[in-house]
Amino acid sequence: MSTKRSVLIVTHTGRPGAVRSAQLVIERLGRAGIAVRVLEAEAEDLGCVDVDVMTSSVEAAEDAEMVIVLGGDGSLLRAAELARPTGTPLLGVNLGHVGFLAEAERADLAATVDRIVSHDYDVEERMTVEVTVRRNGEPTATTWALNEVTVEKASRERMLEVVVEIDGRPLSHWGCDGVVCATPTGSTAYAFSAGGPIVWPEVEAMLVVPISAHALFARPMVVSPQSMVAIEVLPETSRAAMWCDGRRTLDLPAGARVEVRRGSTPVRLARLRRTAFTDRLVTKFGLPVTGWRGRSRTQER
Repeated sequence: MSTKRSVLIVTHTGRPGAVRSAQLVIERLGRAGIAVRVLEAEAEDLGCVDVDVMTSSVEAAEDAEMVIVLGGDGSLLRAAELARPTGTPLLGVNLGHVGFLAEAERADLAATVDRIVSHDYDVEERMTVEVTVRRNGEPTATTWALNEVTVEKASRERMLEVVVEIDGRPLSHWGCDGVVCATPTGSTAYAFSAGGPIVWPEVEAMLVVPISAHALFARPMVVSPQSMVAIEVLPETSRAAMWCDGRRTLDLPAGARVEVRRGSTPVRLARLRRTAFTDRLVTKFGLPVTGWRGRSRTQER
């Protein structure tokens, strides 16, 4: 078996800037003697030679050292579907807006490639959730998510009527626009927009966040990672929809039950630097910290 290093490149080819960045990465990796793979659907837009074109997305990340993602968080979530089964680390280069999952920016591209070439990076694991959909007690679908699972109303005119259950016990009946079940990684995504708390990545927990619920008790909750959260769609709702990471969707008829548990397989993220999560929040959200008089890191040493 060949021991040559290989890297899969996943690109948001709808952005010319992403294509140019991918071409630069491919060129620098090639000069360093690292084999480059690209997805068949992206190969023509990238227009590169001396790359391995992967015709099967199932095998695209198999035995690869890393998946480099050039785009926004949406591109990284797409790449996570390829990398999770094989345990291949993802490294995101942000070419979008916030890019909370990304590790590098476009301006750092050359230095980022150099760090990869020299194996100068760490890998951390992020919790996922696994989802089972049942009808009349029988499973009808299974899937997973890195950020969140959302049960939403499927029509603007009708409210979603659900009962939420935690650890086998009913919690509340909500008339709402939806319910978000999020991981700590997803706490800065849809759950945050819906009013949920931000949870540090190293905290193992699940978030349950109602969306526009008409109920006295409808606050975001943080539950144990060992908990099982179930959302039952009541007959008062003609139909609903489930979304996973905003990418995979499934229609839910009245009476459907969505069960969410901690996933057995994490997503692995490559990290170039051990940046404090607080600093990441400040940078990504542009938070004002003028006037802070705490001790700097150099003073702490």
